[in-house]
Amino acid sequence: MKAIEVKGSIREKVGKKTAKQLREQELVPCVMYGKGENVHFYTHKNSFKEIVYTPNAYLVDVDLDGQKHKAVLRDVQFHPVSDKIIHVDFYETDENSEVWMKVPLRIEGAAVGVLNGGRLVQKMRKLRVKAIPGNLPDEIVVDITPMEIGDSVKVKDLPYPAVNFLDPDNAVVVLVKSSRGATLPEEIEALEAEEAEAGKERAEGAEGAEGESPAEEAAESKE
Repeated sequence: MKAIEVKGSIREKVGKKTAKQLREQELVPCVMYGKGENVHFYTHKNSFKEIVYTPNAYLVDVDLDGQKHKAVLRDVQFHPVSDKIIHVDFYETDENSEVWMKVPLRIEGAAVGVLNGGRLVQKMRKLRVKAIPGNLPDEIVVDITPMEIGDSVKVKDLPYPAVNFLDPDNAVVVLVKSSRGATLPEEIEALEAEEAEAGKERAEGAEGAEGESPAEEAAESKE
């Protein structure tokens, strides 16, 4: 998984008054926990453009006055009126420790069932996964190409052996529902058989017509 760097500085004082002063300078109070004592720091609000305001998932390299930390974003608090970020929580991890996070889901391909008139329904946009940082995927990709009407993909069907999915195994990720006018597989087979039979009859009729002589055609036209 890709990582984004966030540079910040340790907070010498903690409290509502100092937090307010930081926000007035467009700085965001943060806390990082998970390894020993909590670490309180601050960073500029622009540090979160690529982390918070994006559908993607990233690991975070937190640089606090030159000291490096590996972390993941855990929680973001927004102002109820202005919607500005007012506080952020990070969870510190390392390359050998499993960590959980939400990873976006991406659909690829064109489902057979949709081409036959069905409707694709994506039930989940993100999935909760747990793995060591090196095994965390940037996204979960689901190929829907072979899906017929009535088919579904569940969490247990996802081919990612290096990660543990924290959502229920039977949770539906995506499915193809029947809709009015949709053509079911058995109906397709029947239509193909009818078309083949009709084509055969047309071919036989054409062969018979080619065998008639001009005299016979003239006689038939007189009748």
